[in-house]
Parts: sequence; C-alpha cells; structure tokens
Amino acid sequence: MFSALRKYLLIPRLIRLSSAAPKDPLTAWDQYWGRVRSTGASGDVLWDSGSAHELHGYLPTLEQLDPALPIVDVGCGNGSFTRLLAQHFPHALGLDYSANAVDRARHEAEGITTASFAVCDMTAPGAAQIVATALEAKGWEGDANVFIRGVLHVLDRSDRAALAANLLPVVGTRGGVFLAETNFPGTPVDYVSHLGATRNSIPAPLEGAIRGLPMPGRFGAAQRAKAFPTADWNLVEEGSASIETRPLSNPSSPDLIPGYYALLRAR
Repeated sequence: MFSALRKYLLIPRLIRLSSAAPKDPLTAWDQYWGRVRSTGASGDVLWDSGSAHELHGYLPTLEQLDPALPIVDVGCGNGSFTRLLAQHFPHALGLDYSANAVDRARHEAEGITTASFAVCDMTAPGAAQIVATALEAKGWEGDANVFIRGVLHVLDRSDRAALAANLLPVVGTRGGVFLAETNFPGTPVDYVSHLGATRNSIPAPLEGAIRGLPMPGRFGAAQRAKAFPTADWNLVEEGSASIETRPLSNPSSPDLIPGYYALLRAR
C-alpha cells in the first residue's frame, strides 16, 4: 500500500514547479522554446524522440490521405515531424504560435526545400487564411492535408472546437486530418510517475515541461467527438497509439505514453 501511495509524495513538488509557469499560454510556450538549447534524443524537449519510429507507425493511416496535396503540421514545435512529413508529401508546412518555436524549426530544417514554417494560432479567427497565404507563397493553392500530434490535449474545450472549425476550409473537399494525442488514463501524478518522476528526482526534460507549460489533459474518442462534431466531420478511422518521448528511463529507447489517433474528413 505504501509503495502505491509513495508517488503522491510528489504532489508538493509538482505544485511548486507548475506554479512558476506563466498564466498566459502563448507566453509560456514562447518562453519554453526560447530556453531550449538542444532537441532530439538527448535534447531538452520531452516529446521529441529524435526518431522517425512513431511516424512510421502512422504511415498506413496517412497513406489514406491524398498524396498529391501538401500537408500542414499544426503545432509543429521545432519541426521534427514537419521534416519527416516532407519526405512523404510534396510539401509540409509547419505551424506554431510560438515565434521562438518557428525560428528553431526553420533553423533545423535548413536546406530542406519541401518544408516551410509560419507563425499561426490555429484557434484564432483568420487562421485558415494565414495557412492559405503561407502555402500560396510556396506555390500551393486549394485543399491541404493536416497533421496534428500532441496539441489538442493541451487545449481547453473551446480552443479545440475553434481549431477544428478553422481546419474545415484548409482541408476542403480533398484533404483530411490525421491526429495523434496522449490519452493517459490516470491522474497527473500517475502521468509524471509513468515518465520517471519520483519524490527525489524528475528527468530534466519532464521537469522543464512541468515548470514552464500549462498542465496537459487527455484526448481520446470522447474528446474528439466533441471537438470534431459529426455535423462537420466524418470519422474514417480511429484507434490506440503510442506517443514517444525522448529517452528518459533508458538512454537507448524512447519512453511511451498511451495515446489515441484518428483520421477525419470534412463532410
């Protein structure tokens, strides 16, 4: 019994760390990306495994998207998935509302002509026009595919709905939306314990996220149904996924978070 309860001794430390996070989400994310020194398997970013393994698991589903269309990576961060997607679609546009994230993504994608980046808040009015303008600048007009990984679980219900609504004109009649999100079944304490946090030690990339960013939630089928209502969207496929973090407990392999994926098309 004591062993099972020991993880809850983490709570005071988690409260202290999370209380330092800026209350404004944009400020929090921009400060977070401004502090990042390195990315990939040994870097500062919790959710950047430095590997293409997770994306490869999504490819059978992504192959159902129109391969002739560009793909928009919403919430691209440092662009790790944008760069990988550019290998499978004619162009990949990475979007993030943190200017510091976009600056880093552009630097890490230097020399990749099929990837580009733009600052954009996909929950805000006018977001679809920003996407269209960014794609037109690279010679693309009309419908596009969309890739979302690890974004919706950190948004509240109204922002999820706004993001989904803004995607409708982006995908049009030919594009589709693929999403993959963490869907951890336990409490926040269970979540950080799963990733190696103890009362005495928290892996540095995890501590950086706790200290600087909004507390994440979970996103599964129930949350997807509310954010992407059947009046606007057709569900093509859904299932469980494994979201990979950078290596934490074992330096040679990423840690895994239970997740959820879905493929949708506009009605």
